[in-house]
Amino acid sequence: MNDKLSKLFGSSARIKIIRLFMLNPETVYSLKEISQRAKVPAASARREISLLKSIGLVRPKTEKFLEELKLKDGKIKTKKVETSGFVLNQLFPFLFPLKNLVLNSAPLDKEKLIKNLGAAGKVKLMILSGIFTNNEGGSSVDLLLVGDAIKESKLDRALKNVEAELGKEIVYAVFSTKDFMYRYGMYDKFVREIMESPHEKVVNRLSI
Repeated sequence: MNDKLSKLFGSSARIKIIRLFMLNPETVYSLKEISQRAKVPAASARREISLLKSIGLVRPKTEKFLEELKLKDGKIKTKKVETSGFVLNQLFPFLFPLKNLVLNSAPLDKEKLIKNLGAAGKVKLMILSGIFTNNEGGSSVDLLLVGDAIKESKLDRALKNVEAELGKEIVYAVFSTKDFMYRYGMYDKFVREIMESPHEKVVNRLSI
């Protein structure tokens, strides 16, 4: 059994892929999706999945679903689609201790996060909640960003890099400084919920 655990670690690609499956236990991912979501080369994804499959952490799974196709005459045709990929094996004997180890062994580099997201514009307030505070069920968002001249393309690139490290999509909200301060002053329900949930202000130039 220890041989299995000894194979689990050894590369950053492996950690990213394990995190992806641990945080999305019901999702079936193709090799292409694994490569894209974890931001690792396709060859690395193929190699790591082969290893994880050999020790039983992930297993092959085929999903069937209906896809609607719009024909030239405007009619809708329903087609059965079958897709194959891999899913977390929830019967893996070391699943829970491994999950705790993986999710806590590589804490988020907050300085890097602030730098990357801060480059998207003039950030005045950055609040981490949800997945960042192990409180996914208690907050509607993982990240609240307040600022001006926020460039969506830069923000999107930065978030995708963070998501690759975390292994999960980030739910976020962005407000201009004026809009946020209005909502904050009016005790807006959405803003209040975030402020009352476990959170961390990693950037706070609004002194709130």
